[in-house]
Amino acid sequence: MKTPSIILALLILVFLTILSENSFLLYVIQVNSSLHSPMYFFLSQLSFMDVCQTLAIGPKMIADFLMRQNIISLIGCSAQIFVTLTMGMAECYLLAVMSYDRYVAICKPLQYPVLMRRNIQLALTTWVWLGASLQAFVPGVYVLLLHYCGSNVIQHFFCDLPSMMKLSCSDVSVFERIGIFSSIQMLLVPLLIILVSYSYILRTALQSVGKSHKALGTCFSHLTVVIFFYGAAMLKYLRPRSYRTPYQDDVVSVFCTIVTPMLNPLIYSLRNQDVLAAFKKLFCKYTVVK
Repeated sequence: MKTPSIILALLILVFLTILSENSFLLYVIQVNSSLHSPMYFFLSQLSFMDVCQTLAIGPKMIADFLMRQNIISLIGCSAQIFVTLTMGMAECYLLAVMSYDRYVAICKPLQYPVLMRRNIQLALTTWVWLGASLQAFVPGVYVLLLHYCGSNVIQHFFCDLPSMMKLSCSDVSVFERIGIFSSIQMLLVPLLIILVSYSYILRTALQSVGKSHKALGTCFSHLTVVIFFYGAAMLKYLRPRSYRTPYQDDVVSVFCTIVTPMLNPLIYSLRNQDVLAAFKKLFCKYTVVK
């Protein structure tokens, strides 16, 4: 088997794995009434974001390998930038919302049904999607307004804003500075919410004799996802330009857009007794011969 065929097979396997993992987790949460709680509602949103991120990148990459031509229109590139940025920003905000949910559940358990009632969940989710979409809309439109007068080869495996700005012969210095400020706000503000939430969670867990391990255990999966996602995102968006190379950018982008969506459902499934129990219940339901 030739190298391109191996790469194509690997790409198909990876994208199918991401889609099947997240879709199955969505299905399990939907059909199992024991998982109809705020935490799993937000987890289903996370899985849906990972599915959208994969669909925005995967089919185009596979089609390029099959047709041996890496061509995308400017409109298509703009749309890809909008979708990938929306999903990335939405995940940033959603992880902060999930940390707040854990804070309320552990630090204010008696008030949890009120503070995280259904309309609050929907309001927080609407804020996540609307805020991310509005922020991603500007870069998506911006690439359409740039002038391109040189090479039209994108040094990346999908369209992203920095790669398009490198191709442009327009003055992008002002927008670059705005982009840095926006990246700091997008990453550091939600991260601050997460750190504050978990500082209270840790204090409450340590004060709760006999319950600290259980309380911390419910947060372990979320913290693991936060470390993976924010670590990769900071390397991608907050690294100084002088320390960047195309190869490093590709590696970080692969981790953000491919590795993280593939790991998220595994992290939440393997470390969560409720999800594992739902998996077993569903498995038994479809394997028992009546």
